Amino acid sequence: MSKAAIIYWSGTGNTAVMASSIAAGMKSAGATVDVMEVTAAGALDDYEKIAFGCPSMGDEVLEEIDFEPFFTSVENHLSGKKVALFGSYGWGDGQWMRDWVQRTQDTGANLMGRGLIMQEAPDEDACTAYGKEFAAF
Repeated sequence: MSKAAIIYWSGTGNTAVMASSIAAGMKSAGATVDVMEVTAAGALDDYEKIAFGCPSMGDEVLEEIDFEPFFTSVENHLSGKKVALFGSYGWGDGQWMRDWVQRTQDTGANLMGRGLIMQEAPDEDACTAYGKEFAAF
């Protein structure tokens, strides 16, 4: 099984819970997973699979101080990689995820589904199932 990374930013803790539950699901399916906050993330060359997590911020955009600059710096290196997206939100209708999905597809990444979004507190069982699905992807 390939090595995977889960890279996330979390303001309220909801996206961190999602990252942890997704990692648990992947590990239960036999995957080797490194989980890191975006500020600790580095090069992605060693990973075949990468799950990115970021909540909706402001006017339904990715977090702009840490996550957006990081994602911008790596998106040109996602072509051919297996990618999953996840995040939480408190308002809006999920437009930030639809935009992020399109942006990621435009990189040539092999994107799993349409992203996993949770309003407010995450459903840990659904996140674990998403992790198992990503491990098998």
